Amino acid sequence: MLRAACAGMKTLQLSALALLAVGFLACDDGTESETDNATALASETTVEAQAVRALLNDPVTTSDILVTGKVTKAAAKAIIAHRNGADAAAKSADDDLFDTIVELDAVSGVGPATYKRLVTLADQRGYLAAQNAKKRSVIFSPQTADKTHSVEVAKRIGAAKESIDIAMYSYSDAGIGTALADAVKRGVKVRMVFETASEDRKLTGTALTNSKSGKLETAGVDVRWVNKIMHHKFMIVDGPRDDAEAAKTATIVSGSANWSSGAGTKYDENTMFLAAYPELALELQRDFNTLWEHSKDFVSNPALVFEASTLVITDDMITDDPGMGIFFTSNNFSVNGSTFSGNGKNTIADQLVLAIENAEDRIHIASGHLRSRPVSEALMKKAEEDPTVEIKIYLDGQEYISESGNTEQKQAQVTCLAAATTESKKRACLDKSFLYGLEVERAGANVRYKYYAYRWDAGYAAQMHNKFFIVDDALFSGSYNLSDNAEHATFENMFVFKGPEFRDLVKSYEDRFQTLWVQGDGLLPGLSAKIDTDTTIPIVFPGMSLSWAQVRDLKSLIAKECPAVNSAPFREEPTAHQVCSK
Repeated sequence: MLRAACAGMKTLQLSALALLAVGFLACDDGTESETDNATALASETTVEAQAVRALLNDPVTTSDILVTGKVTKAAAKAIIAHRNGADAAAKSADDDLFDTIVELDAVSGVGPATYKRLVTLADQRGYLAAQNAKKRSVIFSPQTADKTHSVEVAKRIGAAKESIDIAMYSYSDAGIGTALADAVKRGVKVRMVFETASEDRKLTGTALTNSKSGKLETAGVDVRWVNKIMHHKFMIVDGPRDDAEAAKTATIVSGSANWSSGAGTKYDENTMFLAAYPELALELQRDFNTLWEHSKDFVSNPALVFEASTLVITDDMITDDPGMGIFFTSNNFSVNGSTFSGNGKNTIADQLVLAIENAEDRIHIASGHLRSRPVSEALMKKAEEDPTVEIKIYLDGQEYISESGNTEQKQAQVTCLAAATTESKKRACLDKSFLYGLEVERAGANVRYKYYAYRWDAGYAAQMHNKFFIVDDALFSGSYNLSDNAEHATFENMFVFKGPEFRDLVKSYEDRFQTLWVQGDGLLPGLSAKIDTDTTIPIVFPGMSLSWAQVRDLKSLIAKECPAVNSAPFREEPTAHQVCSK
């Protein structure tokens, strides 16, 4: 190991990654020295360090392979000689595997330049992706019942040792319920801010006890509710509830999917599982703490005592990693006691608009809704001003609007504005639930719809329920719908990941988007022929990715062959009328 600093040391432009990972300094003449090893020891847990050690400790890695990564022959031979031990043979009793980066630092000829090349080589040969996979994974719905996100959620609950904090819109999965009850029995403290509790609280007697919230409290889960819509779908396992150090190993679960059978086996969803991301754990814990401390008690199990987190999480405790982040609509509310009130901010919409404005290559959106005025206007402006950016938007079928319907909603907006007497009323006119899909398409974006029924109904809808956005190399994903309601009446989150460390994660979402974009490809001709010729016409059918014009033509064909489809019985009882007989 080179202990002496090189003479005439000049300022170097060395990557922050190398400096953080090994604590080296490099000289202009190409020789290497290093600073105090404390920096190296402090960064052994980085995914890059783990990937490099996995590369070097793999017996298939030879000095020749290292040389292909531009490691010098001398350093490559010294690294492999260290690993193989005195007998120079891999996978033998005297192997000396690299347990730390400091141990690698001790090998002759290894310095910052070599380390950087090893990180690159580890990435190229898949070791970095493999290490990342240990820290994070994603489950895209629908899945078979044994492979849903709910099954994985139950497993993560089963691994909890100290605490579980949950913010959830909808929950009905029995396996998760059992896992939560078992966790309480093990001594795990479980808290839950639950949207359903705001309705369950109105029940009394056995109805209260037998409600979803009541059963959770009977199992020992402390349940509370808030005065705005709780639309989060996140969980923190063994997080920094009382100790900041716990953030380093905490598990986070979040995404678009509720904990239900439909979300797992029927809808298009995504759920992320993240471990050992302290910045995100601290941010999420702080948001949960805000909700918890200003929530209202669901009173069912009197034995449960309100417990607040003892750790006060401040900005200076959270490292600002440019490769990741999280935004919350809770920033759009002021709070007084247990009452949250809107303050007019657009925290998540502003972030999405900024990303759209700065997009240079692609904007790919998979979203159940497109009703956010600022986001839609940004998309239209981008499509008109920079047609070189590829804009593809995949929406749920309920976002389709006919030509006449679009004319009506625009006229309704004009009428509303004419009657508005204050700025707040004008904003309300503009921010009402306007379906922007057709207008955004006419501005130049490529818009498709997951279309699966002539008439949308929650009773049978196989929804496109994702909420993710890929802008160039960045991924935005969370619970946030593209609507004014989500921004100003609902508690939501939106994670962002970008840069080399998350390249594989972004790619997994991009691959999913491309699959969704051609969903049901080839089904339309057969369905059209069936409607045209059979005596029984399907009104609900397998989901297909269709353009606005394709949806229009299919709806016209169904209405032509089945005039009853627009009758009162079909409108009022859609679940009872999923086919039509000629």
